Amino acid sequence: MSTVIDEVALEDSLEIDPSLLAAFVRTDVDGPVALALDIGTSGVRAALFDARGKEIEGSPTALPSDFHSELGSGGDTDADALVSFVAQAIDVAVARAEIFVSRIDYVAASAFWHSLVGVDSAGRAVTPLLGWADTRAAEAVTELRSRFDEAKVHPRTGARFHPSYWPAKLLWLKNNRGELVRKVSRWLSFSDYLFLQLFGDATTSVSMASATGLFDQSKCEWDGELLAALGISIEQLPPIAGSGQTLPRLRDEYARRWPLLDRATWLPAIGDGAANNLGAGCIDTTRASLMIGTSGAMRVLCAGDPPPFLPPELFCYRADRERVVIGGALSDGGGLHAWMKDTLLLNFDDDEQETSLALMEPDAHGLTVLPFWSGERATGWSATARGAIIGLAASTKPIEILRAAMEAVCYRFALLARALDAVAPNAIVVASGNALLASRVWTQMISDVIGRRIELSPAREASCRGAALLALETIGTIGSIGTVQSEPGEVFEPDLTRHEVYAQAIERQQELYAKLI
Repeated sequence: MSTVIDEVALEDSLEIDPSLLAAFVRTDVDGPVALALDIGTSGVRAALFDARGKEIEGSPTALPSDFHSELGSGGDTDADALVSFVAQAIDVAVARAEIFVSRIDYVAASAFWHSLVGVDSAGRAVTPLLGWADTRAAEAVTELRSRFDEAKVHPRTGARFHPSYWPAKLLWLKNNRGELVRKVSRWLSFSDYLFLQLFGDATTSVSMASATGLFDQSKCEWDGELLAALGISIEQLPPIAGSGQTLPRLRDEYARRWPLLDRATWLPAIGDGAANNLGAGCIDTTRASLMIGTSGAMRVLCAGDPPPFLPPELFCYRADRERVVIGGALSDGGGLHAWMKDTLLLNFDDDEQETSLALMEPDAHGLTVLPFWSGERATGWSATARGAIIGLAASTKPIEILRAAMEAVCYRFALLARALDAVAPNAIVVASGNALLASRVWTQMISDVIGRRIELSPAREASCRGAALLALETIGTIGSIGTVQSEPGEVFEPDLTRHEVYAQAIERQQELYAKLI
């Protein structure tokens, strides 16, 4: 595992177009300046935003990591090594920010949902960090379903019983890592643990708590029934921040390390999915965010309380105390695409691959793929699902397997879109995520599969933008996120002839799903 920033990566992160320097070096920006961080499983991204929520041109930076290979494979991850990496990524973000501004007033962050780490009374990790793709708690899911009425727990907590959520993880740890559990004083998400190291305070946001599976979405508090059944006290969980609550001053070592951030006000991290919706301009039920990064998700944002009925295919979390996020997540997206390229030794450059994929007819490869290399979340929430490729022949080409896998992911999104219609009928789909931004073919494929026009979000770092916008709204710099316009993006119209072909392929995939899973 690499915990030290590669010098080439550092130089690439700080490289800047000289033509921008005259306009932006140490510019006095009117109003507050916010630094937004997006802490993902595959790296950390950062950008500066002005008081109107506009990204300061040239300020974004991204530092990839190899932690996805552990979090994405469901193995144990070293929480302290990841803290070290994030701190080094902030080094890069601050160094770049100093090119543009003389001050930073606020720091907002989004971070990956569903992680869990146990810490001792001194605040040090005593368990590995468990991520969203960890499926080892499958047996614990069976136990939970035997002890509780999932049909009642799901609408209350917004979460099905599944290994990605805390109840199953906690039960699995208790049954299999009892010697570690006995050392635990508190259970935290990774962003809580990170901020505990930076500030000495593990206060969590409503957004982060809401995706644990241990949270009552209507009451905005930890779920008492599940806590009692799992033998967890409220004192063993992080306190939940109130509206507008901010974090204390950085610890001295970090204040000295990042003097530009010493006087900045930090807000608790929100979930990356909620931030992505906000940043992509999907702030009500008329617009659904479809994202493919390492994994994938489709979500709508709703003002007010959770819906009275939550389809079993979907989750319900929170962006804050006034907004809920409803949707579904796929464990495989860009990560599966990368696995295919590496494993199948597809030595095309990006343009060659796009051309080859575009020339292929829909579902012409004769393959049926269940895209569950990292397990299944939505729509079936199977705790034991695994990937499968059916129909291979001696004549099958590697590029055909890649296309079949990409189509298979699209089919899962089509099922998600059907479920979301119960909450947000015929919502405009806004697509984002690095995997889609890198492949117009995949974006068009999704449009053809679901039979709807898709708008490709121009916001390359939607989660950064969303975290910044929510922070600016929280401090009152902008009256409402709804007043901030999002730029329109490229539109992809569906080919209805291809849509009919894909509709039959979806049914074939569902038949295989029913037989194997």
